[in-house]
Amino acid sequence: MLPNSRLSTGIEGLNSVLNGGYIPERNYMLRGPAGSGKTIVGLHFLQAGIDAGETSLFINLEEDPDDLEANAAALGFETDAIEFLDLSPTADVFTDDRSYDVFEASEVEQEPLTEAIVDRVTEENPDRVVVDPLTQLRYLTSDDYQFRKQVVGFMRFLKQRGATVVFTVQNTRTLPTEDLEFIADGTIRLGSTTYGRTIQVPKFRGSSVRSGDHTYRITDDGIRVFPEMVPDIHERDFPVQQLSAGVPEIDTLLNGGIERGTVTVLSGPSGAGKSTLGTQFMNEAADRGERSVVYLFEENARTFLTRSESIGIPVREMIDRGTLELRVVDALNLSPQEFAEMVRTDVEANDTRIVMVDGIAGYRLTLQGETEMVTQRLHALGRYLKNVGVTTILVDETRTVTGEFTPTEENISYLADNIVFLRHLELHGELRKAIGVLKKRTSDFERTFREFRITADGIEVGKPLTGMRGILRGTPELIDEYSSD
Repeated sequence: MLPNSRLSTGIEGLNSVLNGGYIPERNYMLRGPAGSGKTIVGLHFLQAGIDAGETSLFINLEEDPDDLEANAAALGFETDAIEFLDLSPTADVFTDDRSYDVFEASEVEQEPLTEAIVDRVTEENPDRVVVDPLTQLRYLTSDDYQFRKQVVGFMRFLKQRGATVVFTVQNTRTLPTEDLEFIADGTIRLGSTTYGRTIQVPKFRGSSVRSGDHTYRITDDGIRVFPEMVPDIHERDFPVQQLSAGVPEIDTLLNGGIERGTVTVLSGPSGAGKSTLGTQFMNEAADRGERSVVYLFEENARTFLTRSESIGIPVREMIDRGTLELRVVDALNLSPQEFAEMVRTDVEANDTRIVMVDGIAGYRLTLQGETEMVTQRLHALGRYLKNVGVTTILVDETRTVTGEFTPTEENISYLADNIVFLRHLELHGELRKAIGVLKKRTSDFERTFREFRITADGIEVGKPLTGMRGILRGTPELIDEYSSD
């Protein structure tokens, strides 16, 4: 085995976090509360060994062996191929009279357990070993010093046999496990936040790892890990070109359109036409044979389809041709890392060229209370999409219909290369709409407002509203004779 080779953890996302997997012939600690999935992570590691033609040994010190194997089989692990050494307490511990008059229980029970481990490891000569939980051995030693001494000796014995070891630990109030972090070559912590289960790797000797709070999900097939998005490790070449909206007046406002690989924020109050405008860009992309994806956080697919087709945007036809996909996102059942992984898969596996997040307020719910992280998460996602040449459209709903102008509701102006805003206007007792461009990093743009209408035939944009003032307040005043025709 090459010195720089890695052993797969059996979990693709965790391999990414560890920059390839575990380093062979070292030991790694899985630390987390009960029910966090430590045993499942260990089983993934052993299954990966089976798949690679290696010998895998599971040393069970606590769980009922029948339950352990049944649960492992239900998750799809090959229990017949994994060697199990069961050293868990049996019913005899409860029923038998075990009173030791001269020796401590630890002194009497430790030796046969140690012999069983040595005999089985010598017999199987395993490449991979999981010990679950290692902290159970603490009860077989007289004090913490003896426990640490036994653990160090145990790990050295397994290393001398050429084994890579994953062991689980669980804190209790009286028996913390911080001391074992000094013994382990690496530590993987399983925990949770308001937005889901998390994995952290605070220690990993011999290699760098991807830092941050990675999230994971326990499924019917085991564990899936969703690493933090690191934009700078993703990059590809793409042509520099402008993307038309298919509406000449909007292209004029944007000095030709939006550039490929940029982030555009479409902001405005409810009902102003933000989603429709974003869909219009994707309609044009479909005519070029490019694929787009809309992530619906605040609207169901049926409403989106009905609304788009009522104004002449052939969304169903685009879906049938494979140039558009609608994904309804349940924000309350998704971490931001999991959503980022969903987007990355759409981009890299399906050659998606335009992504629309509709809308940011719904995306915020993936953080479930961690609202200060919205900008950070969107920044990472936007940078990744820019690096790989994907055009991003973020729909941001502002709260005020008229009155004080707010360019974006989530303070994401700095993330955007382009900001296009829509406003409701009260003009001559009639509710109308206006469109304008607030920001465009890559070129100049038209600094006037135009009337914006959504009709049965699609989007219509009028001439510049040069004869008005107060449009940003939503209550414009005529400064000379003006006609919207």
